[in-house]
Amino acid sequence: MKSSRFSTVNPTTGVEIEVFSFFTPADVENTLGLADKTFQSFRKVSVHQRANLLANLAIALRRNAKSLARVITTEMGKILSEAEAEIEKCAHEAEWYAEHGPQILADAPAPTGGVNAYVSYLPLGAILAIMPWNFPIWQLTRMALPTILAGNVVLVKHSPNTQRSSLEFERVLREAGFPDGVFQNLILKTEDVVNVINDPRVQGASVTGSVRAGSAVASEAGKVIKKTVMELGGSDAFIVCGDADIPKAVAAGIKGRFHNAGQVCLAAKRFILVEKIADEFEHLFLERARALRVGNPLDPASDMGPMARVDLRDSLHEQVKGSIAKGARVLCGGRPLEGAGAFYAPTVLSGVTQGMPAFDEETFGPVAAITRVSNVEAAVEAANASQFGLSGNLWTRDVDRARELARDLYTGGVFINGITASDPRVPVGGVKNSGYGRELSHFGVHAFVNAQTVWIESQ
Repeated sequence: MKSSRFSTVNPTTGVEIEVFSFFTPADVENTLGLADKTFQSFRKVSVHQRANLLANLAIALRRNAKSLARVITTEMGKILSEAEAEIEKCAHEAEWYAEHGPQILADAPAPTGGVNAYVSYLPLGAILAIMPWNFPIWQLTRMALPTILAGNVVLVKHSPNTQRSSLEFERVLREAGFPDGVFQNLILKTEDVVNVINDPRVQGASVTGSVRAGSAVASEAGKVIKKTVMELGGSDAFIVCGDADIPKAVAAGIKGRFHNAGQVCLAAKRFILVEKIADEFEHLFLERARALRVGNPLDPASDMGPMARVDLRDSLHEQVKGSIAKGARVLCGGRPLEGAGAFYAPTVLSGVTQGMPAFDEETFGPVAAITRVSNVEAAVEAANASQFGLSGNLWTRDVDRARELARDLYTGGVFINGITASDPRVPVGGVKNSGYGRELSHFGVHAFVNAQTVWIESQ
């Protein structure tokens, strides 16, 4: 029998932080009841009022930035400067939707002449969000802000190891003036999620997480005809062409791969190098990777903290060992660090090919996999030889050629001469096993709405 309680653990020290209790059936019913009651009134609040609340939220997030960042770092090990940047990113998103929300949700007239008709974007109700630990508050805002802007209410089942982060975000939303019930945490065991999906008061679900988790939720939601959005991770290719600016590409690759201890969905993981520049890139990249300082994430001198949990670190190490067994070479790292916590050495693997875990699977940690190819066409082929299709990078001075190559990459995003990123101005999401649907931009606002046609006949 599973315990009714669980604890969060500081991945830097291995010391328990806090103990939580899973919700009882009565707790769940009270939460769903409040969500439904709140929705009935919140859906009638004007989009301009909802936008004003988001503007207030941006202020509240910045006011609470230091305390929120420390909670994130303590729960999942992100270095403090990255945690602070995460909160600022959330505040920027809130501001963007506050400014552009009314336009995004305005009634849209029929585009063809001679028809007196328009489309209204109406909220659906309570939407369930199942969110991961790697960006404990950004993942919440990325899903919740556009969903709430549309007039829905949100129920969150967050990862157990970052539960306090989610509770703190709920507190800040109330501080910003959002009504009780607009955003609520559901502290659930995994097996209890299906009951929430099946509840008629819940109208959809959004998952950011593993393929296994997304498949399970999508299957259950499909049985009861409820819409879902899935962002299920990736193994992004970082293609470096023969004419690329190598120092800039290396700097971007280091940041893209080792930011957040490599625990990023939209991030360079497979470095696919055209042979012409492979030696130069590999030499400079290895030099930079070896120089990364791993340590206490609260220490400003640290470039990288621990991974979020010991079990995650150990799973990553199994992927590294499996790749070595199939012929990959360790250029640096390749091992857990001794002592307390979930630290893993920044790792660079060379000679990585299809059939190795570092190529075929998502390596969610500080491991860079280098693959050499003969030309750009082979690079695109290698990039597409993946079950995932979330994002990718192209480094070349020939931007027109890069635009053409981008159309051949089976990914939800392509970043030319830049680091993969998520931004409220553009949609984020993937294809293949990386999921379906989009978050952010106007796509995120319209993800959970009833696009209602209103047709008016002349009298």
